Amino acid sequence: MRADYKQWLQDRKYQENTVGAQIHRVRKVEEAYGDLDEQYKSDRLKGIIEELRYSTFDERQGKPNPSKILFSGNIRNNLASYRNATERYLAFLDESDDTGSPVRIEIEEQSGLSETVDQTAGLFGLERDMQIALRSAISDLEPGLTIADEGVERHVASGFIDITARDSEGNIVVVELKAGKARKDAIVQILSYMGDLALEEPDCQIRGILVASDFDPKVQSSARVVPSLLLKKYSFQFKFLDG
Repeated sequence: MRADYKQWLQDRKYQENTVGAQIHRVRKVEEAYGDLDEQYKSDRLKGIIEELRYSTFDERQGKPNPSKILFSGNIRNNLASYRNATERYLAFLDESDDTGSPVRIEIEEQSGLSETVDQTAGLFGLERDMQIALRSAISDLEPGLTIADEGVERHVASGFIDITARDSEGNIVVVELKAGKARKDAIVQILSYMGDLALEEPDCQIRGILVASDFDPKVQSSARVVPSLLLKKYSFQFKFLDG
């Protein structure tokens, strides 16, 4: 495991106990499977991640632990935490170049010139701040909501879910945050996450809440025909303290 992984996690403003848990789990995976950096070069950790999959169907069938990792307790929950930690480490490696430096986010202008998009970094930072604030007061979004992802974004086939929660009836709730107005691609994104979870958790009802400062008319129209998806607007409240 690369030494700069801890800083990468801290830059994303995870709490220290979450950072420690993620590093511990990556180390446990390495103890069982060997150097993850070397295996990233061969198959981007796909083999390990696939071996760490254990579905609710597998659990109902009483299948044994398919991985090389030794642990006690619930097999599905343990493997889900190790898989999520491995997928997060994969995201870290994917965001770094061959020298270990963060990849610069660039877009192509119509003129053919490339430029670094500082605004993207700003929006990412705002969404991270929103996520931290919402995690500490998740029931403000909806009474009865509780955090269900141990403080880190759950990984599914379509990407990383901002917040995975459970409502008062035990349903899984996908919470997607957008800094500013939500465009039509936000609908595709959150529905993809919900669809992935429906495959992973076939015994659970899946809901979604899309949070943004405003919504494109196409987003509002799409949400009208998806009863399991809610749109919620956020606003800021400033407090002024003596310096």
